[in-house]
Amino acid sequence: QVQLVESGGGLVQAGGSLRLSCAASGIRFKINAMGWYRQAPGKQRELVADITSGGNTNYADSVKGRVTISRDNAKNMVYLQMNSLKPEDTAVYYCNALTPVFNYWGQGTQVTVSS
Repeated sequence: QVQLVESGGGLVQAGGSLRLSCAASGIRFKINAMGWYRQAPGKQRELVADITSGGNTNYADSVKGRVTISRDNAKNMVYLQMNSLKPEDTAVYYCNALTPVFNYWGQGTQVTVSS
């Protein structure tokens, strides 16, 4: 059974930090890229950051300089360190694992940034 389990979300004040973690299990195919997306109420899901198996990273302009994505290929885990959080970062954050066959998603973890 495929599972992507996110953890680390919560409530934080503006300017604070959170570290999200995602553990992927049960995926039979090679994971080419893992990433984090977010969806705020009334908005479309958007990419926050992703990272390839080779370590190449990609960030949304809105989080560049404040967010760092990292990955442990051996453990099939991906992390998102978020600093200098802003109220507009409030959203449900979803972990994603991209394989040549399927695109897997976690259930999401809520991040709420208070002003």
